[in-house]
Amino acid sequence: MIQVIIFLGLLICMIFLIVAEIVWGMHWLLKKRNKTISSKSQVRLKRNTMLLIVTIILMGGLMIYSQLTVSTPKIKDENGNVMENSIATLESVDLNARSEWISIRGQNKNNPVLLFLAGGPGGSQMAAVRHELSELEKHFVVVVWDQPGSGKSYSAGNENLTVNTYIEDGLALTEYLRNRFNHEKIYLVGESWGSALAVFLASKSPDYYHAVIGTGQMVDFLETENLDYDKAIEIATEKGDNDKINKLKENGRPPYYGSDVTWKSAEYLNYLSSYMNSNPKIQNSGYQTFRDIFSSEYSILDKINYLRGIVNTFNYVYPQLYDIDLRTDYSKINVPIYFFLGRHDINAPISLVENYLNVLEAPHKEIIWFENSGHSPWINESDRFVRELISISKQRYS
Repeated sequence: MIQVIIFLGLLICMIFLIVAEIVWGMHWLLKKRNKTISSKSQVRLKRNTMLLIVTIILMGGLMIYSQLTVSTPKIKDENGNVMENSIATLESVDLNARSEWISIRGQNKNNPVLLFLAGGPGGSQMAAVRHELSELEKHFVVVVWDQPGSGKSYSAGNENLTVNTYIEDGLALTEYLRNRFNHEKIYLVGESWGSALAVFLASKSPDYYHAVIGTGQMVDFLETENLDYDKAIEIATEKGDNDKINKLKENGRPPYYGSDVTWKSAEYLNYLSSYMNSNPKIQNSGYQTFRDIFSSEYSILDKINYLRGIVNTFNYVYPQLYDIDLRTDYSKINVPIYFFLGRHDINAPISLVENYLNVLEAPHKEIIWFENSGHSPWINESDRFVRELISISKQRYS
């Protein structure tokens, strides 16, 4: 937080000095043209230039320092001592010639490995998982992956990202974790977009995974967007929110393409999220973005990329998902699969998950309901979320 405040202070100084540089530069050129240059004007311009250079150097140095000092907190016992067999690291791993970041946390590095796939595409949830699901660290080695184009891995993505990129890199990361921790299989937990990615990975290499756990489960992306759009219109009509109705109608129905996919989608997605946050039946509603983005896992540049991923990567990748329907494209998976669904989720319609369950062929398939949750049971009812994961691991890992 202190680094960010200093950086913002330097940024404001830099902007002020650039403006001053332009003003004094133009003033100096006019004086030169009129052959009335004074030594005072030259000194003032040189001093301003030097201050600008020093400010830029300090900003660059601060950004480098913040990148070198990122960390995830050590795991300590009740006496404040680092637990002997624990692991708590941030690491850059090479996945198909792309440098991508993961956090690894666990009280016992010999525990089963659980890979958490964030929502998005473009979302980063390293800090959020540490804050919300810290109890998992007692029972698993919890790995959170910043996927290409998100957070710390933003530079690994661009407008050429495809769904297949995520699948290839997800499988490469799985192989890395299996080898590193000497486990034949790991657990997959995916939330929202990550829940679909988990299905893609398990379908491709079922022998890699004990089980798939999807929460805020996505099934048919285009149908979901249209249902969400209609729900937002319905809620806005009930509330008499004509401004929102007009804006949604101005944008038109999904699908969206082009440079403003994120902003058009956000019109109804944020509206639905706000509606769920006001639902008294949903516990602990809402993301704590301010807390997460200012966590120690993210450098100054990472914090900027945290936001860029949500906007830019979503814009590139999401339109590629419109044609995907798990009910037809992934109707058979040779891995046990569980859906942790919030009873009050209106972002990822639960009716589509129920439809998917009916057609899905899997060794085991089950919906586990979270009665006091919306789109994010892992946040809304984190204690129960952890208990259910532990229960599944005891069934599958024993």
